[in-house]
Amino acid sequence: MYSGDHVSWHAPLDGTESRLQHMMLTDDPQLQQIQTPHGMLSFIQIIGITGEEIKATQHWNGPGIIELIKSVPMAGGPWLITDMRRGETIFEIEPSLQERVEHGIEKEGSNLSGVSGKCSWEEISEAEAHHLNGEENKENRLISGDRRDSSDIERPSISEIESEQIKLALKKGLSTTSSKGHPRGKNETLSEQLEDPSEQTASRKESFDSNGSTEGPTELTRTRVLEGVHLKFNMEAGMLIPLALRGRLKHGRHFTFKSVLNDVAVTLVSTSVLGSIADEQHPYAAHGPWLQVLFPDDFIEQLQDDLDVLTRQEDITLPKTFSWPERSFSITLVQDEMQ
Repeated sequence: MYSGDHVSWHAPLDGTESRLQHMMLTDDPQLQQIQTPHGMLSFIQIIGITGEEIKATQHWNGPGIIELIKSVPMAGGPWLITDMRRGETIFEIEPSLQERVEHGIEKEGSNLSGVSGKCSWEEISEAEAHHLNGEENKENRLISGDRRDSSDIERPSISEIESEQIKLALKKGLSTTSSKGHPRGKNETLSEQLEDPSEQTASRKESFDSNGSTEGPTELTRTRVLEGVHLKFNMEAGMLIPLALRGRLKHGRHFTFKSVLNDVAVTLVSTSVLGSIADEQHPYAAHGPWLQVLFPDDFIEQLQDDLDVLTRQEDITLPKTFSWPERSFSITLVQDEMQ
């Protein structure tokens, strides 16, 4: 467990009707780190948060939301005390805090680099992509709109150091998301992993080199280029796709969905990410069960528009398929009991 991590629990933490139904982890404000014969020991405090607050955490970052909670005495104050009777979110108590979150997302993006959820992928041909976009989906699909050239879109750049950090995360792949997964509660369907600041220094020294060591399965060393892909997510995982686009890929970063059912993983990358096995000529590539999908700049903008409905769960009827036949790419959202 790391400071800044959060856990989607989807049930009142005290078994009542409390709005505090999720958890965030932070450094204990009183107990400092101590050095032991076995290394540094940190004390982590768990605090209760609302659904609106965990959504803000996912779309921006945990440390930022923790600071906002500290600034609101009714929500926890400097000692981050959880009062299960709290009936208002920090944004209802202090409406101006929502503007700070929105500004943070636009300026910094999200530091949530991946989630564990229910997801799968399969290779498809262009013809199959057209089939998914056919008459059987006409009541429940979106058709791709007008094309825009990437030169018309202003894009943020990333530093060389940030590029090295991304390459390290890609190199770790499945082993990283597996080793940091949280124990799942009976109502928990997603557990989130943040980029660990303690790894940043080491990451600057590593690169995504095929000769380098990896903790992942041996089959990850074999790369396949795919003609097209069909991604499947349960509702909760799918609702985070807009976050991946706005908070991660638009800022030159990557985002990974790791299956809780098996070793399948899907990493979405932008053209700014160095070290990906996918490139603009071959946007779909796989290392065993680990799929990497590269979205060019104009497609990221288009996906944001086409998938805006995912920000409004009440407008979605499952199963729902979004298809872009000209890119041999499709996404389907299915019921939570997907296998």
